[in-house]
Amino acid sequence: MASYTVYPASRHEDVCIARGADGKDFLLVGEERRPLDHAAAQYLRERFPWTAPVPVLRRDRTCGVGDRLGIACPGHLRAFEQYDATPVLAQQSIRELNLTGRTYSDVLDCVTFAVFREDFQRGFGADGDHLKQAQEVEYALGLGYSMITLDCSEHIHGDGGVADVSPVMAALYLGKTFDVGEGISIRYTERELGEIIHIYGDALDFAQRIYDRFFRDGKANADFEISIDETATPTTPAQHYFVAAELARRGIKPATVAPRFCGEFQKGIDYIGDLDQFDRELAVHAAIARRFGYKLSVHSGSDKFSVFPSVGRHTRGVFHIKTAGTNWLEAMKIVAEKDPALYRQVHAFALASFDEARKYYHVTTNLANIPALDTLADEELPSLFKNNDARQLIHITYGLILGHGDFSRRLYALWDREAEAYAQAVCAHIGRHLQLLQVPLRQPER
Repeated sequence: MASYTVYPASRHEDVCIARGADGKDFLLVGEERRPLDHAAAQYLRERFPWTAPVPVLRRDRTCGVGDRLGIACPGHLRAFEQYDATPVLAQQSIRELNLTGRTYSDVLDCVTFAVFREDFQRGFGADGDHLKQAQEVEYALGLGYSMITLDCSEHIHGDGGVADVSPVMAALYLGKTFDVGEGISIRYTERELGEIIHIYGDALDFAQRIYDRFFRDGKANADFEISIDETATPTTPAQHYFVAAELARRGIKPATVAPRFCGEFQKGIDYIGDLDQFDRELAVHAAIARRFGYKLSVHSGSDKFSVFPSVGRHTRGVFHIKTAGTNWLEAMKIVAEKDPALYRQVHAFALASFDEARKYYHVTTNLANIPALDTLADEELPSLFKNNDARQLIHITYGLILGHGDFSRRLYALWDREAEAYAQAVCAHIGRHLQLLQVPLRQPER
């Protein structure tokens, strides 16, 4: 009698993934057991190319679903089997790697195993997310990542300065009306143009250096995204048009661009701001993206349910959206449901660690709005995940929680026991995102 159980969907030729009597998964090649390590992942990617990432951003609807824990992928894949969108399954920033103690190799290997285990053969991407240095880009590309998100925030100057407008820039942009199409046009005053050049000039130079080194003339088999969203002030449509026009003039061809939209896209909660203004401006941002041949990318997209219908409508179903922290919150909600005592301990630790964690994030969390745990019965703990302040508390302290050795061990043990409940929760939650984004259901294969 076999001392292991095979994951049925993972049977491919003489290879499968199985779970041993000790509760640990392994790769079975013929009769040989191999640990699920980097060598095993490389073996799968070489033998079964569909377990390796590919550039996907040129597909209409793509969704980044970063998995900080390395266990959310089965739930993600269930959602993308239902909806006609393509996932970017590996999506981590260097900051997230540092906070979780993981590496890009580890992140990608976990995805490869999940894709093989679940027999997901429709293609997926891997995103070196919010990279700021050339060596970071080189690192991610060297590991086979199929997408680079270049974070230009350190080169964006939002201090209110005004640059001198050179004769070349004046000739290009002043005294002209730029027809975006769809009844939209843009003009610049000299002061407005000087302000925009001051804000984005260095960022455009930085993007060009990275593009020339790694992407121009097809050097890298990877998608290139430009992020200008990590700033204190929104990207106006006029600013977006200038950035797009300058990228085109310099021969830079991004697959996606992420502006900083109006309102607040804080972590783990719904959009904060004027929905009518967002809808009006998004219509122009989407038209600019179409005019220059790339997709809009919406960052911090986790749980922004109120704006999803606008995104789906104005982009005409051609967009990229990023989520990540919401999968961690679903994992912690499982803890609140299945082991209230453990959740109470983690929650108390998060409260004590909040001031340290908030250094990394822009949030408006008010701890006074979170009910005291001693006022809640065990069965009421999951309701905390309907409280925005409690969600942000747990969201931004993830690195400190996972860095606590005892908590990490106990949490992963619980998530392993409740793997099916977690997969169902992730599938339903990501499915809600895709539904509100108006992503159509997949048609059954004939």
